[in-house]
Amino acid sequence: MGINKLQDFLKSPHEAIIISSEENRRYFTGFPSTHGYLVVTKDEAVFFTDSRYIEAAQKTVKNCKAMLLKKVSEEIKAYIKDKKIVKIYSEREHITVSVSDYLKTAFLPCKVTPSKKLEAEITRIRRIKNEEQKEKILTAQKIAEDAFQHILTFIKPGVTEKQIALELDFYMLSHGAEALSFETIAVAGKKSSMPHGVPDENVVKDGDFITMDFGAVYDGYHSDMTRTVAVGNITDEQKKIYEIVLKAQKSALAVLKKGLPCSEADLAARSVIDEAGYGEYFGHSTGHGVGVEIHEAPTLAPKSKDILEVGDVVTVEPGIYIPDKFGVRIEDMAIITENGYENLTTTPKELIIL
Repeated sequence: MGINKLQDFLKSPHEAIIISSEENRRYFTGFPSTHGYLVVTKDEAVFFTDSRYIEAAQKTVKNCKAMLLKKVSEEIKAYIKDKKIVKIYSEREHITVSVSDYLKTAFLPCKVTPSKKLEAEITRIRRIKNEEQKEKILTAQKIAEDAFQHILTFIKPGVTEKQIALELDFYMLSHGAEALSFETIAVAGKKSSMPHGVPDENVVKDGDFITMDFGAVYDGYHSDMTRTVAVGNITDEQKKIYEIVLKAQKSALAVLKKGLPCSEADLAARSVIDEAGYGEYFGHSTGHGVGVEIHEAPTLAPKSKDILEVGDVVTVEPGIYIPDKFGVRIEDMAIITENGYENLTTTPKELIIL
């Protein structure tokens, strides 16, 4: 998946690419592992991994072959030498300095170059989702949305934030998720004013807003959604803020299309909140890309230089957070199409009062 595009990056049969980060290895091979190296040359690609993974890798890796790795400076170095490789490009931002330094010495006298251009090319490749990748994201999203419908029957005065988060997690993991997209956020009452608040023993009370931000991973692909619900009797101010955020979220969705500067998508949401007089209470960006990582390119932010392309999957998640009172965030995922966008989130967004 995308290996041929990596091969196009290479200018000579004497050049190679080595991929060592877990996220990129999985993207290009389709195989999850905590160890391994993908080596791409002009005419082939080989995934080297150790004895823990080799049998499974040989049965499941895509678009390349799998070979047993005992020592990087032996098997891979021998392979590089046999292919007459003189220059290797490595990742620059997805690996640590120590890994980068190790790679530079492991293949001497072959030169290993951490490449900004390679990172940019990987980002470009991963940004655009094909139909198969879209379906995986949709499956992950369906698991999360089913969890949301379940949690509506669980929330009531007296339950804690931690209980809500754990219930969401258990539901997703027991209904097809291989992992959670990130640590689930479930914050209630005054704590809902914290965009990334941590669930604790705070108890849900009548009149609370509860903001839940969560997602599932399916076959390596993430989902991401946020809903804010109310319990019992809420104030007119709470209803007003909710409607402002909902209007902002719908406004940003409405402008999504190929060729649109991501800063304009952000502005579409931000201007609604600014005009309502709550601009100071919306501090984060409007959205981000989603794929094999929960935060990918592009970014919907005021200073973003990204331009939306067909196949981009982005979140749209404006919010208003009034310190020591309450907060509201509403988030959908959308994929950019030839004719605009398709919302990958089907859960209704009108205010739910439990």
